[in-house]
Amino acid sequence: MEGDPGRFDVNVQSKKYWVPSLRRSVTLTVSARGIKTIDQRGIEAVVADIHARGGKV
Repeated sequence: MEGDPGRFDVNVQSKKYWVPSLRRSVTLTVSARGIKTIDQRGIEAVVADIHARGGKV
């Protein structure tokens, strides 16, 4: 028996963004794919989606 197979952690990063509409910075815990999505769509659109889903920013 070789032992436990180990554990793979998710690649999430704590990232700080400035949101002009909120006039403050927000810290989001996002995956590497999430960072790319925010870069493509913009932080304003992503924050609007989070609010639309009832999430807290």
